[in-house]
Amino acid sequence: MVFPTHTFKAYDIRGLVEGELSVDLAYRIGRAFGIFLKKNYHQNLKVVVGRDMRESSPGYESAVVGGLTDEGWNVVEIGLATTPLFNFACAHYAEHAGGIMITASHNPAQYNGFKMTLGNGLPVGKKTGMSDIRDLVEQGKFGLIEKKGTVEHLMVLGDYLKKVLSLVDVKSLKPCKVVIDCGNGMADVTFSALLEKLPVKVDYLFRDPDGRFPNHEANPLKAETLRDLQRRVVETGADFGFALDGDADRVGLVDEEGKVVDPSFVGVLLGLEVLRKHPKAVMLYDLRSSMIVPETWEAHGAITEKCMVGHALIKKDLKEKGAMFASELSLHLYYHDMYDVESSDLSLLYVLQMLSREKKKLSALVAPLKKYAHSGEINFETKHAAEIIVGLVKKYAGETVETSHLDGLFMRLSWGWMNVRMSNTEPLLRLNLETPNKEITEEKIVEIGNFIKNFTT
Repeated sequence: MVFPTHTFKAYDIRGLVEGELSVDLAYRIGRAFGIFLKKNYHQNLKVVVGRDMRESSPGYESAVVGGLTDEGWNVVEIGLATTPLFNFACAHYAEHAGGIMITASHNPAQYNGFKMTLGNGLPVGKKTGMSDIRDLVEQGKFGLIEKKGTVEHLMVLGDYLKKVLSLVDVKSLKPCKVVIDCGNGMADVTFSALLEKLPVKVDYLFRDPDGRFPNHEANPLKAETLRDLQRRVVETGADFGFALDGDADRVGLVDEEGKVVDPSFVGVLLGLEVLRKHPKAVMLYDLRSSMIVPETWEAHGAITEKCMVGHALIKKDLKEKGAMFASELSLHLYYHDMYDVESSDLSLLYVLQMLSREKKKLSALVAPLKKYAHSGEINFETKHAAEIIVGLVKKYAGETVETSHLDGLFMRLSWGWMNVRMSNTEPLLRLNLETPNKEITEEKIVEIGNFIKNFTT
């Protein structure tokens, strides 16, 4: 098999089970990650390994464990896990040097992958060792180790729930009804145990983990995956609906009317819960987010900063800037109180806490946030992305208030803002923009879209 270089992405390793991934590749990844860890951690520590419910995951898990132990590392297996539970296992226990989670997150059933994380909770990515690991895997030249590592099993759930529940006043939570769409992913591993401790009536959709995803793709960013949840919320008179992706590190929210809550608004509301606990905190928001995000947080005393797109970059930013929270338009939400990583369980608790305190419907809390008209992300296929970005700077020079190259091109303009970014993996240019109303937004989508489509060097 030709070495699948393209499966080594910016933030993880991910590819098709048939033709791209293999048990041998998984073994090599275990060996390579073991070598990488030796450069950063003392080998009296241990390495965590977890997996999702995909049909290929047990085989890959065994191979990864074999690679790590052959490299001399002692392995802690946590079994079936959500990515937040896995990240907690890596960061919470001082004796853990890092870990590998076997999952393809929100990708369809034919995919699988490997997420590598260090003991401080930071993922291995394109600027933090991914290329080194890729080179080691491709070369496949591993020496003999005198003493193989050992394997032990650890139940992490109890410590995880104790930590999450310590961050809210559980006694203040009022009875309510919620529909949770697990999407046949990993969410039920933590959610069923969490919700047993709360005054909540739960209606589950697609609760059983099933790597074939027989009901719908587990990706709350896609509108079509939320239709069952929207319908069930309305039919049952639930207070809200909550959707998870395959490894339960993304959350989608539906109000009591069955309407999907915009990702920016989800970030605003959960960020406000963090601010109640950490007044005047530094708060980060993905630069594609609506202007309502920093406006609302700043009105409540926060210090806000834009951040780049991508979980590896955001987690690094959280640590370096001492931020308490970060909101990403992809529905990843990051909490300093959970080691600067995602916790869908804490997100659910914060929604319950908010509704209990405010004594308002979720739709009423969202309504004041509908101030601007966001385009959503629009992709254009082009081989001239860099040149187009230069051209846009020239085209809108007379209307520009602020320009930033933090992640692609961000321009604050007299009529709103826009961001154009090159894809890490495809010949695509991604456009996001926002204006005060729908008419201007539609006009600018056409105007900028035509400029991109008709661009010639």
